[in-house]
Amino acid sequence: MDGEVGRAGSGGPAGRVTVYSVPGCPHCRQASARLRELGLPLCEVDLDRNAELRPRVQELTGHGAVPQIFFNGVHVGGNEDLLALAPEELQRLVRMVRDKPVPLDVLPLPGEEPEEGEPRDGEFECERDDFADMIVGFKRSGVIGRHRRGLREWQHAVTGEQLVHWLQRGQGLDRSEALETAKSLMERRFFNPVSGTGQFEENSTLYRLVEHPRFSLNAGETAECSPVMAAELSEALRHLILKLYAEHLSPDGKSVDYKAMSQSPSFQRYCDLAVQLQRVELHALSREEKLAFFINIYNVLVIHGHLRLGSPQNVWQRYRFFNYVSYLIGGAVFTLQDIENGVLRGNRKGVAQLMKPFSKSDPRLQVALPNAEPLVHFALNCGAKGCPPIKTYTAKDIDRQLRTAAEAFLENDSACRVDRAKGEVRLSQIFKWYKVDFGDTDEKLLNWILNHMGDSPKKSSLEEVLNAPCYKVLYMPYDWSPNTTD
Repeated sequence: MDGEVGRAGSGGPAGRVTVYSVPGCPHCRQASARLRELGLPLCEVDLDRNAELRPRVQELTGHGAVPQIFFNGVHVGGNEDLLALAPEELQRLVRMVRDKPVPLDVLPLPGEEPEEGEPRDGEFECERDDFADMIVGFKRSGVIGRHRRGLREWQHAVTGEQLVHWLQRGQGLDRSEALETAKSLMERRFFNPVSGTGQFEENSTLYRLVEHPRFSLNAGETAECSPVMAAELSEALRHLILKLYAEHLSPDGKSVDYKAMSQSPSFQRYCDLAVQLQRVELHALSREEKLAFFINIYNVLVIHGHLRLGSPQNVWQRYRFFNYVSYLIGGAVFTLQDIENGVLRGNRKGVAQLMKPFSKSDPRLQVALPNAEPLVHFALNCGAKGCPPIKTYTAKDIDRQLRTAAEAFLENDSACRVDRAKGEVRLSQIFKWYKVDFGDTDEKLLNWILNHMGDSPKKSSLEEVLNAPCYKVLYMPYDWSPNTTD
């Protein structure tokens, strides 16, 4: 079939196949590879960059998932729909593209280049901080050392007195200037007190450079750029890591070559950029800004963790991965568990956690959302057969974006299956693990799902099941297998 369908006419096809996709989507990659085998003109439209097209594409297709495929103006559906086409129907569509031009009333294609003023993938303007050279000199001064307080020893620390003395001796400042400079270094988050928070004091209080502890994936280096807006930095990081991910995704979309990705020069640029998270300002973020920022950071941190540490292979390795893979953000360490359960779920216990992530005295609690946001579970990772059509979340339209991601997730049978005859609903383990976020009872859970589904036969079936005198909720096994190449 492929040989017959794949031969284009000598004059070249008159039409085209259009695929609406997002970077790093495995099912988009599978569909594009299949379509290229057919020898037809293929135009891929990135809905991550061309966000203005998302509502129109969803209106035309009735789906929030990607890819969405059009032969000229005929909507075929997603990757599974393409693979399920009967041979005769596929041949008809290919002949149409060969023989007929694209209708005038189809959705126009965007330009390939970003509009003027629009940032390119991974582009970030670093304005060097006025104090950066001073910090570099301080690190080389030999003042940083070990200090014992009671039974505990603090490494990489300096007292307030030592810092002021170094500023006087090493920078030629008088005492009042040195004291004001030390306070400025604290305000600009170059230093943290080793315990608690507060103003800088010229006494025996211990301070450390914010780039410690070194176990965070973006620690150990000085963030030399002036502090930037959190949303701007997270979006730049997200675009760059997605570009890397897409470049190393296999043609069939089933695996990622993490080893090659970790050796890419683009990955080093990403690591340099992630260092700047150390000093971003978090406390002034609105609810919408926090959602967008921490969802984006969680997703890039997962990929960064895979690149540095490899993919977890068992329960213990997964526990360690999510509890130890971390970034230094705004002067504090945030693990994957901290971001998901501490910030985005309003400081609720996570899976296999005995306590809440943040204690009442933890300064990170000030960053946490006041309440859990259930929709984040469909944005933190693309675990469904059709990925959400949004890879970078923005504060401006975050709630609509999250609802779209939920609809895309629920469209797939890997997330939700409804058997009307048996009165059964089979759900992803996500709904079992975080059931409290969706109402904590089967009835509330299913009503939540119903209210977040797009119009579809599956939604109608779920309504019938809910109206029945009894029904059963079951949970499908979760596929933890890594998507890396050998």
